[in-house]
Amino acid sequence: MANDYDVIVLGSGPGGYVAAIRCAQLGLKTAIVERENLGGICLNWGCIPTKAMLRSAEIFHYMQHAGDYGLVAKGIEADLAAIVKRSRGVAKQLNQGIGHLMKKNKITVHMGSGTLTGANSLTVKGEKGEEHLTAKHIIVATGARARDLPFAPADGKRVWTYRHAMTPTELPSKLLVIGSGAIGIEFASFYNDLGSEVTVVEMLDRIVPVEDADVSSFLEKSLKKQGITIMTGAGVEAIKVSETGITATIKDKAGASTTSDFSHVIVAIGIVPNTENIGLEGLAEMDRGFIQIDPYGRTKTKGLWAIGDCTPGPWLAHKASHEGVTCAEAIAKEMGNTEVHPHPLNRNNIPGCTYCHPQIASVGLTEAKARDAGYEVKVGNFPFIGNGKAIALGEAEGFIKTVFDAKTGELLGAHMVGAEVTELIQGYTVGKTLETTEAELMQTVFPHPTLSEMMHESVLDAYGRALHF
Repeated sequence: MANDYDVIVLGSGPGGYVAAIRCAQLGLKTAIVERENLGGICLNWGCIPTKAMLRSAEIFHYMQHAGDYGLVAKGIEADLAAIVKRSRGVAKQLNQGIGHLMKKNKITVHMGSGTLTGANSLTVKGEKGEEHLTAKHIIVATGARARDLPFAPADGKRVWTYRHAMTPTELPSKLLVIGSGAIGIEFASFYNDLGSEVTVVEMLDRIVPVEDADVSSFLEKSLKKQGITIMTGAGVEAIKVSETGITATIKDKAGASTTSDFSHVIVAIGIVPNTENIGLEGLAEMDRGFIQIDPYGRTKTKGLWAIGDCTPGPWLAHKASHEGVTCAEAIAKEMGNTEVHPHPLNRNNIPGCTYCHPQIASVGLTEAKARDAGYEVKVGNFPFIGNGKAIALGEAEGFIKTVFDAKTGELLGAHMVGAEVTELIQGYTVGKTLETTEAELMQTVFPHPTLSEMMHESVLDAYGRALHF
């Protein structure tokens, strides 16, 4: 039958399309169902286009500080419409690339909204009317969406989610950002660089609360220095929306409530999984809307799998992609392929990156979590100011922190803030995956002059051997 497959993937985000490609590589007849855009939120409305916008803001920032590099640049202006156009162009290019990959791997694409009718069947309502598909295995990769404030749902005019913040028709004059996770802080940084007056409100006692406390503290000081107002231990109690802006009632950490006016507000308070109304009832165990899975992506129902943001976190594109490969290989193994050897995902080895200015990146346990877990730790720190390449780049603010098990030398975690740390973190991620100790890292030769030398120095510092600070 034309619509009978080995595997159907519901959703084509970074988890779904990667899972489909890996299934096809393993010789499985594969289809993918997508209701909107190939590539999902990440490629079209998240990871990639936001980085294009942040790159524009970064260049604008450097141009405004041209004098620091012995250059003269006058009359510098940001063209918001052109920035948005470039960002959308990048997303379109990559979307077309996913379409090419589907054809290359002979994956059938069904555009429309998919609904499970069982563990091995679903219907698709879309451009071809209603289609009925069946498969030996189905992977749910439906992702998630931004969480709304119950008292101020997003309207796209004054109350924005990340999606609205990516296609603004005007530059906010005074912007309120609710939530200081990666999305909130990235947009706060972007709009601040372009000239908006930005206030960030975070309910917890520090910004980017999943990061190491030292990183949070450094980033807060840096953002304040750039002119961003940071309110931690605070909450937005009410928002009143008008044609010209919003009025927010904010309770600070002392318990005092004040009312302030803003032109726009970005709500970045987390995500909601896209698991409603897709036929999961009775097929999967759920927790707060998230599909519960084993380390390979299996649900409680044989033949039904799930990956990505519709499953427990961390909710990151690269985690979803890795899950997609693991899931595809587990399916192939169940179908008799003896050449594949899927490995369960180790969530402790998943790096996290935030592309604010300065950037932050991390992998593994923070110092506090390592101590809470009962480890006796050795901690190393090395500042950017001690690195020749950082000084030459004009980027001497930041540090790299490493956390080791004092008894075994195991690398427990690494935490960074500063220029290009989102590229550097992968070195430590490889090290953790290889279960390296301080000995191998100390004996590794790092090229000079590079920012990566600070990674070496941070390891050396944990054992009292730092050379350049």
